[in-house]
Amino acid sequence: MAGYAADKAALLRRVGRIEGQVRGIARMVTQDAYCIDVLTQIAAIRSALDQVGLILLQDHVTHCVTDSLRQGETAKVDELVQAVSRFVRS
Repeated sequence: MAGYAADKAALLRRVGRIEGQVRGIARMVTQDAYCIDVLTQIAAIRSALDQVGLILLQDHVTHCVTDSLRQGETAKVDELVQAVSRFVRS
């Protein structure tokens, strides 16, 4: 079971809203919306994606990494560090 199982419904709702925001940007571009308005929506989407990512990271640490460490395994820690590195670069 994935570490985010308890948050799955909330994550899907968030991702659904993000999907709607992306479609909204497509409509804005189609309708020649003001550049700053489009950029504002892009910033909102990035922020929403960051929130989803933070929830996933927290769940990963709380469940996957913690369980792994309890079993004496450290590979999940290295995996987490790499994931955080990718997350902050994007």
